[in-house]
Amino acid sequence: MSAVAARAVRYSSFGPASVLQVTEVEIADPAPGKVRIAVRAAGINPSDYKTRNGSKPEWNPKLPAGIGREMAGIVDAIGEGVSQFAVGDEVFGLVAGSAVAEYVLTNAANLARKSAALDWVTAGGISLAGQTAFNSVASISLSATDTVLVSAAAGGVGVLASQLALRTGARVLGTASATNHDFLESLGVAPVAYGPDLLARLTEFAPITAVLDNHGAETVELGLALGVPLDRINTIAADVEHYGVKGQGRGPIDPHTLALLADLVVAGELIVPIEKTYPLDEVVAAFEHLEDGHTRGKIVIVV
Repeated sequence: MSAVAARAVRYSSFGPASVLQVTEVEIADPAPGKVRIAVRAAGINPSDYKTRNGSKPEWNPKLPAGIGREMAGIVDAIGEGVSQFAVGDEVFGLVAGSAVAEYVLTNAANLARKSAALDWVTAGGISLAGQTAFNSVASISLSATDTVLVSAAAGGVGVLASQLALRTGARVLGTASATNHDFLESLGVAPVAYGPDLLARLTEFAPITAVLDNHGAETVELGLALGVPLDRINTIAADVEHYGVKGQGRGPIDPHTLALLADLVVAGELIVPIEKTYPLDEVVAAFEHLEDGHTRGKIVIVV
């Protein structure tokens, strides 16, 4: 084995998407327990730009830093003690903040094997959003007796959470912009428009028994106003301690969960909509698109 030269996205100061630059870096041989991957696709997420723009100081990395946490690619080299993968294996999973690059290093435990039936773009964009959606839905123990409100239901996490919630038998309401209503209906989700009098419109679906928030404090407050118990509201976007609700979602990756999600995609039982793909050299445009909001599903960088 030997280190490889690679193009990778880095930033040296916190700020807008324009701080991102494609630069040449050296990716070392994998240490024990790690693998080196030749990346084929990398998904980008709101948590990536909130880290890059400095709006979440508790997430601030040491600069210069890479960006992106989910990717798919081909195992290029393996470190000592790695027995579950071999050079040439196709995999997908998580990286610690440097996924948008030609090569990455990550722990073997953060990866799942990619089947040939799962395309690179979907594999590159499912890990972080999929694990987050899975954890969120599991946190509130849904059943066929529930009506659950999912905010940002057409977004990267929301669209997966909505579908996973439907698989429990629950009735699913999804807030989304009007352009995404027909799409949500095609999945079996009852769309609800944003805007004035949202609380009044939601009462038409009463009783709402659970909330999956992917948007922010407004959704949590709607849930409280609707009388949803604290332990049946989960948020990935609001202050958990302030509201006393659950905050499951951002947790360690589980390769078994990733494999399950991939199997559902291949079987046609879980749809991962791709808003748009961008080449590595257009990473600034990709993040500007993501930060505009109201995307349907994922934006993925193709390497």
